[in-house]
Amino acid sequence: MDKQWYVVTTYSGHEESVKEKLEMRTESMGMQDNIFRVIIPETTEIEIKDGVKKEKKKKMFPSYVLVEMIMSDEAWYIVRNTPGVTGFIGSSGKGAKPTPLLPQEIDKILVTMGMSRMDIESEMAVGDEVKIVDGPFNGMEGTINTLDLENNRIVVMIDLFGQETSVEVEPYQVAKK
Repeated sequence: MDKQWYVVTTYSGHEESVKEKLEMRTESMGMQDNIFRVIIPETTEIEIKDGVKKEKKKKMFPSYVLVEMIMSDEAWYIVRNTPGVTGFIGSSGKGAKPTPLLPQEIDKILVTMGMSRMDIESEMAVGDEVKIVDGPFNGMEGTINTLDLENNRIVVMIDLFGQETSVEVEPYQVAKK
């Protein structure tokens, strides 16, 4: 099974404590192979008060936490029974497993936060075949030529009008074939 992103609902104002408790439970119960990242979607806003600039974190979705996990009975149980968690979005209840976020949905959220769904260091390599799934070259296939880890960019060689051309994309814009 693949790891996917799920939306967990929490009591209002308990997002940080749910994140901490879930990370601790994942560690103590040895579930690092099923539960990977726990994120509170936030943006940074610059606020000017009395002529002083201050950076302020603002929650994009209050009362929600995003969890990257492989949905198994054990992982589902651990997340659901974490103190402060009220449930999953996309679950009909009655023991039904929730539906994950679509890749394009999580990509929009993570890009806003300056993150990527993919860990390009461990999941991609020069020479890998990929398909571009977003942007002006959507639908085209190519080979990874360069991984720019510092700037979180990938250079892909595609066939454009019969000529090999390099295009620079962000990790969320490609999928491994």
